[in-house]
Amino acid sequence: FRLALIQLHVSAVKSDNLQRACGLVREASAKGAKVVVLPECFNSPYGTQYFREYAEKIPGESTQKLSEVAKECSIYLVGGRSIPEEDGGKLYNTCTVFGPDGAMLAKHRKVHLFDIDIPGKMQFKESETLSPGNSFSMFDTPYCKVGLGICYDMRFAEMAQIYGQKGCQLLIYPGAFNLTTGPAHWELLQRGRAVDNQVYVATVSPARDEKASYVAWGHSTVVNPWGEVMAKAGVEETVVYTEIDLKKLAEIRQQIPILSQKRYDLYGIEMKK
Repeated sequence: FRLALIQLHVSAVKSDNLQRACGLVREASAKGAKVVVLPECFNSPYGTQYFREYAEKIPGESTQKLSEVAKECSIYLVGGRSIPEEDGGKLYNTCTVFGPDGAMLAKHRKVHLFDIDIPGKMQFKESETLSPGNSFSMFDTPYCKVGLGICYDMRFAEMAQIYGQKGCQLLIYPGAFNLTTGPAHWELLQRGRAVDNQVYVATVSPARDEKASYVAWGHSTVVNPWGEVMAKAGVEETVVYTEIDLKKLAEIRQQIPILSQKRYDLYGIEMKK
């Protein structure tokens, strides 16, 4: 099936972001994409100072638009971090998924918050405004089962392993790595998650805006279960297309059967809730 990653240029005007995102979703659908993914923070600038101002409840304005365009195009639409979600006075970094009938299939709240301090290069603390999610998020399509994470979630191999154990063959991480962590780890982590679990991995970043307070790395990417980069964007706004071949995935798992060779008598990773 055809997968489309929309590397969107995000402005400070929510309505413009929504309109442009929906237009690119329609374009991707017209080119045969069955699963379309938007980047993390596609409807607002990324930064702790913006989260409360742009926050919405779910359902709300942004998710309603996503539901409508998914139904109009009859696709599976992964809404990046569609919005900073407000619920019960708390804010979450939340990704929603809508099916071809417009129904919401999954809502993933970012589990691992991006709190880092790299002296002289990067300091960021999502926990100043956001609360963490407490659950794994998977959804089924006619093609395969899909596992969801958001950005920093990708650094935690245990999460990807759980998804693999639960039958996911594609992992999707909307993300916004920066100019420090992006060149060092963006592709490396994707290839690691793909090879370790023999799955496809797709990451979707906002386009780069050098004038933004937080500058995203860009380079939305798809990696296959062999660890090969199948498609990769630059830094500008674009739509990346690739074909997800589940026969190739099955062949790789047969050739190197690590999933059946794990020593569960010696070790194991489990999902607690």
